[in-house]
Amino acid sequence: MREVLVVLHAGRATNRRVAARVAHRLAKDGIRLRVLADEWSEVDNGTDMPPELRPLVVDGTPACAAETEAVLVLGGDGTLLRAADLARPAKVPLLGVNLGRIGFLAEAEQESLGEALDAIVAGRYEVEERMTIDAVVRHRGQILDQTWALNEGVVEKSTRERILEVVLEIDGRPVSSFGCDGVICSTPTGSTAYAFSAGGPLIWPQVEAMLVVPSNAHALFARPLVVSPSSHVAVEIDATGPPAVLDCDGRRVIDLPPGARVELCRGIEPVRMIRLQAQPFADRLVRKFDLPVRGWRGAPDTPDEH
Repeated sequence: MREVLVVLHAGRATNRRVAARVAHRLAKDGIRLRVLADEWSEVDNGTDMPPELRPLVVDGTPACAAETEAVLVLGGDGTLLRAADLARPAKVPLLGVNLGRIGFLAEAEQESLGEALDAIVAGRYEVEERMTIDAVVRHRGQILDQTWALNEGVVEKSTRERILEVVLEIDGRPVSSFGCDGVICSTPTGSTAYAFSAGGPLIWPQVEAMLVVPSNAHALFARPLVVSPSSHVAVEIDATGPPAVLDCDGRRVIDLPPGARVELCRGIEPVRMIRLQAQPFADRLVRKFDLPVRGWRGAPDTPDEH
């Protein structure tokens, strides 16, 4: 039995109707859906389906995607980041269908949902690995916690009243110290998210690198840095200053006491994402950000050498 896990932004009635249509469509092709119990309670699960093809309701545990072919994400980027928590440990690829606004991480739009389902049924797609970040929090020499991120890990102040004083370290050497609202450590995938809004550059997904972006820093040298994928980044919190937090993808938050040290490096386990067709990243930028390209003429014609 072929199975696909669906992760759904169930807060909109239109999304729930789309999910019901997906369940019916894939069932006709012999693919059963696994669905999360808290998302599927309001969705018509298709009582006219054969019992063996009705959606299998599961709890959202790290094992719920195990042995599925793919995780189909129906929603926006936040839904895809939530789905990555389930797909990553199972080493299962994600296919995002944008039912939100920008949906930068999604591979398909709602209008092309049919083609995306065709690709799943036929197994006609490619899988690419996206770099992640592993983060370790230390305090007084002891490991307090550890987590990971697909987009970014952000060390930021937890109160508005005081500036966060940090020392930035790259590959075991101090680079700069400054007061700031925070420091963002981003993957190429996350370069279009928080890091971009904080003034960082866009990095093509095929580039393996980490991006370090100070946020609202009070310093002469607090520019974004693009570092090697093998680099180790550390952010040390002033021991006499206010506490802070480490926020990874807006989903996993760790409290940082004064004097804490956050170490970030390339993640051991990537996130796998389905690609339906070869599409230049520049085209995705233009479409998602609605960039002006009027007047483009393209490369000049090359004379025929023969």
